[in-house]
Amino acid sequence: MSMNELRAEVPRNGIPGLKHWRHDILAGLLVSIVSLPLSLGIAVASGAPPITGLTSAIIAGAIVPFIGGTYVTVSGPAAGLAPALLTGMLALGEGDKVKGYPLLLAVIMIVGAIQIVLSLLKAAQLSAIFPSVVVEGMLASIGLLIIAKQIPYLMGSKFQAHTFFEYVAEIPDGLSRANPSVLFLGMASLATLFILASSKNRNVRKIPPQLIVVVLGSLAGVVLGLEGDYLIHLPDNVLEHGVTVPHFSGLFASSHLYTVAIVTVVTLTLIDGVESLATAAAIDRIDPFHRKSDPNRTLLAMGMCNIASSMAGGLTIIPGGVKSKACIVAGGRTLWSNMYNAIFLVLYLSLFKSLINAIPYTILASILIYTGYRMCEPKIWRHLAKIGPDQLFLFVATIVATLLTDLLIGIAVGTVLKLCVALYFDSKMERDGEGKGIPTGKAISHIPSRIRAMFRNPVVSTDSHDDSFDLHFGGPVVCFNSFALSKAIESIPKQARHIRLFIDEDVSVIDHTSFEILHEFKNEIERVGDSKVEFVGLDRMRSLSAHESSFRLGYRFPTVSND
Repeated sequence: MSMNELRAEVPRNGIPGLKHWRHDILAGLLVSIVSLPLSLGIAVASGAPPITGLTSAIIAGAIVPFIGGTYVTVSGPAAGLAPALLTGMLALGEGDKVKGYPLLLAVIMIVGAIQIVLSLLKAAQLSAIFPSVVVEGMLASIGLLIIAKQIPYLMGSKFQAHTFFEYVAEIPDGLSRANPSVLFLGMASLATLFILASSKNRNVRKIPPQLIVVVLGSLAGVVLGLEGDYLIHLPDNVLEHGVTVPHFSGLFASSHLYTVAIVTVVTLTLIDGVESLATAAAIDRIDPFHRKSDPNRTLLAMGMCNIASSMAGGLTIIPGGVKSKACIVAGGRTLWSNMYNAIFLVLYLSLFKSLINAIPYTILASILIYTGYRMCEPKIWRHLAKIGPDQLFLFVATIVATLLTDLLIGIAVGTVLKLCVALYFDSKMERDGEGKGIPTGKAISHIPSRIRAMFRNPVVSTDSHDDSFDLHFGGPVVCFNSFALSKAIESIPKQARHIRLFIDEDVSVIDHTSFEILHEFKNEIERVGDSKVEFVGLDRMRSLSAHESSFRLGYRFPTVSND
């Protein structure tokens, strides 16, 4: 189908989208093949029974198509939340996962309720306040945590470790206790995933590598005689033995638990929301129909899914990047792919439970380790270094802070450091009436006002005439005020054919996150029609690198004399 034909009829969600069932059912089938091992593995990585991963994916498929928000994402349990879920479960259960699991379910339900409230308050876009590089750092640190915590399953040995560095330190001793057959099978599966992913053969790339690894790995497990604790175990009767309900009263059993519950709620709400919206935005960029997701509707859908999932003993639910990309590759067109994915998962549970129980844990570990690697692979580091040294510094700082403490503190540290970097460059660019740099003492005295400027609307004025629209920026243009920036861009009349973005002389810094928003807006406007977007005054600013969206600096002169 040509691009013109694609544009002629853009698939819609809801009842109108059902007419695309031929495309969506095939996509749902392919996604279910990827979703099955991923959901099982994510549940194990989260410290929950394997069945809960499938429960979560099935519930997502039953709810998401009716609420919408996105167009072609596939939702379910996500690897990105596994470390936070495991940490929360252990903290709530005081080291006992069995005790902590029902308490965690209560927390997940609270998270879902908060997400619904935030969506109704139209607060989803506020997630943009977190610098994109800090979100990248958060995801990379999650990838490293997933890798570290799956190594024991890959080896077939038990670790006493709890933190990332403890896991790394215990690897040599863990190798001495490893089951040779399990380790061999896990390493072979991991190598297979990397080989298949790098294959240039189009026919090979059409087959989900997870399917190949699960089928061959399960057969190899039978040959190697793996059994018992080395294999997945699903309950015979899921409804009777596979459902745990939330334990709300337990959260208030002590002041200590109450505090832990609050921290876990904040952590999961933050990570769930930020990762959901980041994934939705990323999938928007590769949607062949170029549709744009609704952040608040997406947050509403995730909130309702999380409430339903927790009531059925399931995990947190967000749009998944791996499954969503698989859906697009398979030709999926609407959110009904989620429901078809859920239907196929129910069929697998009903008809092939004995085969699922033959999947070795080491196979799931290899899939998760590969997933974790993709979240922190070297090309991400190289890409950020190419954007600018500030990006690499903030990325590494966020990772280090997260691995040394936890995800919540890591995000906070990365965000505060980003504010410090922006303030440093903003102060460095300030000039007096004679064009000279101002004294350090005076620059320090200006810090409170400059911090306020970082959160102030950077759009100082707009002007519309005929088919032209002018938008003037003043002050710093950074991630902390990008919410106002996005709203200003969205308010530009659709009939405007010549859009000029004026970078006025008191704009001292434009950061990478804001430039991404501006460039994405420019590319989208110029792609869909005959409109043109022009930057005026950008040439007076210098960039920290040759990248088009790198941090930009420009001298800021006082609007009123300091004399």
